[in-house]
Amino acid sequence: MIENYKKYLEFLNDKLTTFFHKQKPYIQCKEGCAKCCQNAEFPFSQIEVIYLMNGVSKLDDETKNIVADNVKKIKEAKRNFKGEGKFLYDCPFLINNKCCVYEHRGIICRTFGLLYIGENGRTQVPFCCFQGLNYATVLADDKSTISAEKYKALGIEQEPVAFNIRYGFLTGSDFEKKFNFAFGEKKPLIDWFVETE
Repeated sequence: MIENYKKYLEFLNDKLTTFFHKQKPYIQCKEGCAKCCQNAEFPFSQIEVIYLMNGVSKLDDETKNIVADNVKKIKEAKRNFKGEGKFLYDCPFLINNKCCVYEHRGIICRTFGLLYIGENGRTQVPFCCFQGLNYATVLADDKSTISAEKYKALGIEQEPVAFNIRYGFLTGSDFEKKFNFAFGEKKPLIDWFVETE
């Protein structure tokens, strides 16, 4: 089953490479930025976690220990969380603003940074846009849409475009059938890690 998932990832990566290339004038992503790896929930399916753990098995012992320590701290923070809404955290695989399992990262990690079509059918901007990064140069003053005026003023030939890369769509049954595997259960990344004392 993991081999079929890897074929799906090849398909997805080809699509995403094309999408990111088409939107290059609006993308500020670079190594060390890591905004997408911080203060989030990181939905992961069961097969994504299996693939992720294949990557973890290749890490050196020191890096594995750092990840284990990060997981322990996040789990403790979650137990003590008294806030309203979702518990958000930095990815435990983020070390010195770099992903230590980059080749084995999840789907949500691969797609982040592009405009996407939300469940409501409307264009959604990545949250890094509000921090002056991706698409910030064309964000409308109301902070909820892309400004046609700002886009035209930049004189960029390629217009900002939203893609159908919502996590729920990309982990849907159509792809399971096409590539003959199952995503399995989906939950926040940190919830996949069992407490060990």
